[in-house]
Amino acid sequence: MKPLTETELEEVAEAIREFDDRAADLVLIASWTGLRWSELRAVTVGDFSRVPVPVLVVRRAAPEGVAVKTTKGRRARTVPVADRVLRLVEACADGKAGDDPLFTSSTGARLHASGFKKSARWSQTGKARRIHDLRHTAICLWLARGVDAATVQAWSGHASISTTNLYVQHLGTVADRAGLDRLNTPGHTGGTHGEEDGASNTNTPGH
Repeated sequence: MKPLTETELEEVAEAIREFDDRAADLVLIASWTGLRWSELRAVTVGDFSRVPVPVLVVRRAAPEGVAVKTTKGRRARTVPVADRVLRLVEACADGKAGDDPLFTSSTGARLHASGFKKSARWSQTGKARRIHDLRHTAICLWLARGVDAATVQAWSGHASISTTNLYVQHLGTVADRAGLDRLNTPGHTGGTHGEEDGASNTNTPGH
């Protein structure tokens, strides 16, 4: 599991945008919705609803080289479309019929991983991540933003909450590392603001 941080995600999208705007949009959409690549290929315009809130209904998957099938969890799920990518999803739907694939390439063709990687220059822009790591990015992003684990389980389609908890644990290790880095940063004494190392606090009772 190698999710991107939000900062890294924006850097990847910006780097790809120099080559292909639609590929950059797809990276952001995948990283905010958590759809698997096969699900991105299968979602239709009719699966996108703007009211009462913007959502994608994930009903099927379309792995490359095989027939369309049910999702990995074998049941439909609803995923919200955050403001960060709402305009991008709307642009993908513009001018298409309800049964048309919602997400297509910049030329309007069906998505293929090899074509996406080529147009996005993924080997140089993707920060050594797999396409599937964009799904990991979304799940970690939701949890980091404070969405509860049960809701994240529903949005991601995890069959078991234990799978979702793996992401919670991963975020814990990231938080631990960030905290340790702060502890090890020169100049952080850990004392009260303005207090020098070894100096007693004259306001402390008993001193």
